[in-house]
Amino acid sequence: VQVVESGGGLVQPGGSLRLSCVASGSPHDILTMAWYRQVPGHDRELVARTTKFGEPEYADSAKGRFLISRDNAKNTVYLQMDGLKPDDTAVYYCRMEIRRTEGEGPYSLYWGQGTLVTVAS
Repeated sequence: VQVVESGGGLVQPGGSLRLSCVASGSPHDILTMAWYRQVPGHDRELVARTTKFGEPEYADSAKGRFLISRDNAKNTVYLQMDGLKPDDTAVYYCRMEIRRTEGEGPYSLYWGQGTLVTVAS
């Protein structure tokens, strides 16, 4: 199983981007899908998370501007980012809790390689 992000790039302040992350290899089950971001010299921080059950969670900085959604049939999670600010500039990482096969025990964590989002005029 591999987790691969796409959709990053350069955008002007106030603009929008949509990130995508897909888990390849036909995983049996995906419990949580989440987006994190990291700025050089800082810890990686949670942006948004969605589980199979319950409501999505958002960091305070993302509330009202970002929307996380998942397509279970495609093993994909999206992050729609609107009203982008220069402070949103970071490498965005996708993280999934995956059970590869039906007989597998605990879920395993998978991280993508990251996609760079730059917000600048």
